[in-house]
Amino acid sequence: MSHISAREGYRNLIERINRFPQGAPPSKALYKILSILFSEKEAALVSMLPIKPFTIKTASKVWNMREVEAKNILDSLAGKAILLDIDNNGTQQYMLPPPMAGFFEFALMRVRKDIDQKLLSELYYQYMNVEEDFIKELFFSSETRLGRVFVQEEVLSNENAVHILDHERASEVIKNASNIGISMCYCRHKMQHLNRACDAPLDICMTFNNVAASLIKHKFARKVDVSEGIELLHKAYEYNLVQCGENVRENPTFICNCCGCCCEAMVAAKKFGMLHPVHTTNFIPKIDEKNCVGCGRCTKVCPIEAVTLTSNSLEDKKRYAKVNEEICLGCGICVRSCSKGSIKLEIRKEHIITPANSVHRAVLMAIEKNQLQNLIFDNQALGSHRAMAAILSVILKLPPIKQAMASKQMKSIYLEKLIKKIDI
Repeated sequence: MSHISAREGYRNLIERINRFPQGAPPSKALYKILSILFSEKEAALVSMLPIKPFTIKTASKVWNMREVEAKNILDSLAGKAILLDIDNNGTQQYMLPPPMAGFFEFALMRVRKDIDQKLLSELYYQYMNVEEDFIKELFFSSETRLGRVFVQEEVLSNENAVHILDHERASEVIKNASNIGISMCYCRHKMQHLNRACDAPLDICMTFNNVAASLIKHKFARKVDVSEGIELLHKAYEYNLVQCGENVRENPTFICNCCGCCCEAMVAAKKFGMLHPVHTTNFIPKIDEKNCVGCGRCTKVCPIEAVTLTSNSLEDKKRYAKVNEEICLGCGICVRSCSKGSIKLEIRKEHIITPANSVHRAVLMAIEKNQLQNLIFDNQALGSHRAMAAILSVILKLPPIKQAMASKQMKSIYLEKLIKKIDI
């Protein structure tokens, strides 16, 4: 990072962000982004905060200031959606979310006058769509992905419905959320400032549970009930948007309704499709070639261009749709578009395994990126035994090969003994 002429507070903040399993590669564009979102003092203070959720008391010790002063700073940062403030069983806690899905997006999830959103959008585009290092780090740096795709439930046959689990249904995520927040789509809002946005709905980005509660509290999201959430989900279906949510089974924090032209995950899928930037559904579309009339509607609606028209030979005038199964997301949009019923969803041969919750996903990603020590030995965490126990609990439930990777990274006699004890 020596090549970046940044002030100390921003340099430290970049180092702090890169202790997340989802980091942010240093660049001049990143420094400019952070200088819009954070004052130099805020950057310096946030760079000292723990990775795991923390209390006012923890922050006051880290910052060496009175609790009342620390609370004012934390509340100010939460008011700008830089930090999330959450209620953990009656205890007020704060946490710095990763850049994505996190404070990068939150900055454009409503219209604001306190920052230059047009300049920020231009910098985001430079950092993510031109430089690409951040996108590659976000989507391809670990085997476990940040996001996963939900199938469009309206196209499921009775047979499909038997095989789909509740956590694979976007409607069930909405029904089971303790809080539901609706915000502006960060991706399309960004593209609006660049005069590149499509006509897909803007106010349709969904957050849930504690994240939604914090964003609603500070007016970065509006609170809706289950019925309106389901209504918006069906509106997304009508606009052929892909539902891409947090890659966990329990209490996911977000579902984005993604278009193929503006949304980062879909753009990455088109550029690097075979690398699968997000986990697919457990379904794959199959074409009835004899019944297909080659109208091309499915090719037009596929957000990542996984469907094309082909024929059996150069002389054969009959064309039919063909799915590139190597890159297909399994979202089912093509099925919905087919007026002839020539496309059906089938179960994939390989079942996609989804992490249990956010801690499970973070631990898997940290192991795969050789960053597990950052989660366990967070120097600023002041010895949170509960957080340590949660992480170790996840490790002990992992497959043997992942446990071995974790043990090697930690070089911990204690961890090795725990793993051996479980194996017995």
